Amino acid sequence: MPATALRRSRRPGKHQKLSAAPDPKAPGSPTSKYKVTGVRVLRSEWAKFWTLRSTLITLGVAVFLLVLFGAIASFTYSPDAVATGGPPGSGDGDSDPVGLALTGVSFAQLAIGVLGVLLAAGEYSTGMIRSTLAAVPRRLPVLWSKAAVIGPIALVLTTLGALAAFQLGTFGLDGEKIALSLSDDGVLRSLAGAGVYLGLVAVFGVALGVLLRNSAGAIAALVGVLLILPGLASLLPDAWYDTLSPYFPSNAGSAVYALHESSDALSPGAGLAVFAGWVALTLAGAAYRLVKTDV
Repeated sequence: MPATALRRSRRPGKHQKLSAAPDPKAPGSPTSKYKVTGVRVLRSEWAKFWTLRSTLITLGVAVFLLVLFGAIASFTYSPDAVATGGPPGSGDGDSDPVGLALTGVSFAQLAIGVLGVLLAAGEYSTGMIRSTLAAVPRRLPVLWSKAAVIGPIALVLTTLGALAAFQLGTFGLDGEKIALSLSDDGVLRSLAGAGVYLGLVAVFGVALGVLLRNSAGAIAALVGVLLILPGLASLLPDAWYDTLSPYFPSNAGSAVYALHESSDALSPGAGLAVFAGWVALTLAGAAYRLVKTDV
C-alpha cells in the first residue's frame, strides 16, 4: 500500500471520534488503581511486618518471658522471705499477685521495643527505605502505618500473656493470703494496663528507629531510657529525684499496670498520660526528621 494511502487510512473518518485520554481521578482508570492511600500503605506495612524473620521470634520471646517470669515469681513466693535482691518471688510479704504475675514485664519490654526498632531502622540498614519512600512520597503515612501495625499486635499478645501469667500464678499462690482472682477489683485493669504499656513501648521503638535510623543506636537508646535512666537518676539529690522520678518513662509506665497506687508514684491514668506523652514526643521528632531530611 502506498505511504499516502497508509497515512489516509490512519486518519479518523468524518463521523469517527477520537478517544479521550483517561482521567486519572476516575475510579476505573489505571492511575487511580494504583493510587497511594492510607489503607494501602497500612497493608504494605502489615505485609512487611510479617515477612520479617525476627517478628515471630521476638513476639514469641516477649510473651514467653512475660509468662515464664510471672509464673516463677508466683510459685516461689514466700511471705516469710526477706527481700535481699534475690530471684523473683523472694518478696517481703507486701507483694500482690498482679505484681508477681507481671514480673516479666521488664524483660518483655526489651523484646517488644527491639522489634519496633527493627521494623523501622531495619529498612535504613538494608536500603529498602528508598523504595518505601519512592512508593510513598508523602513519607508520614509510612511512620503512622508502622506504629499502627505493631502497637495493636503487641497490645493484644502481651495482654494475653499477662492473663496467662496471672492464671498460672494462681496455682502457685493457692492458699496464700495475697491470692486474688480476675474478678477482684483492679486485677483486670492492671493486666490490661500491662498490655497497653507494652503496646506503647513497641511504638516507642518504632519512633526511635525512625529518629536515629540505626538499629544499634536505637536499641541502645531504648535500653538507656527504660532501664538505665532511673538508676542514673538516683545519683541526683533526694529532693530532685523524688520530684522527677515518677515522670521517667519506665516509672510512669509501671504506674499504668500497678494494682495499688504508691504514695511516691503517679496514678494509673496519670502514668499512662505521661508515658504516652513521651511516646508522642519521640514520634513527633521522628516525623520531623523523616520529612525534613534526606534518606
